[in-house]
Amino acid sequence: MMRRSTPFEELDAMMERMSRQFDEMGRRFDESGMIRTHEVAVDVTDEDEQIRVVADLPGFEKEDIDLAVANGVLTIRGNREMESEEGDGEYLRRERRSQSMKRSISLPEEIDEAGARASYSNGVLTVTLPKLSPDYTDESRRIDID
Repeated sequence: MMRRSTPFEELDAMMERMSRQFDEMGRRFDESGMIRTHEVAVDVTDEDEQIRVVADLPGFEKEDIDLAVANGVLTIRGNREMESEEGDGEYLRRERRSQSMKRSISLPEEIDEAGARASYSNGVLTVTLPKLSPDYTDESRRIDID
């Protein structure tokens, strides 16, 4: 006797196919050199007088990173191009061409944007944002990295 499938079994099979296709699409985006935001590890700590954000950005140079803070959101952007390499032989496979990322972090309290500081060492970006009283307002400010 031939077994009949139920509509639920067909729906489960379709959902499984869609899940595999999304996984494949995600792998293609990874191959493009774009770092997905959830892959940029970030720690946010609330200290007495300041908020500290520490982000892992291995492989980026200080000049590759752009920071901005506005309306309670810290935005970290990075873009690097791989230098061309010349030598004997030819590449059998070359996957390291360019890499970019963007991460926006909502800050838990109002901060003094003018007092923001940042440093970058050994692939780790540290941003220090002094807290501010609620009655102070200002426009967006670009943060220079030391």
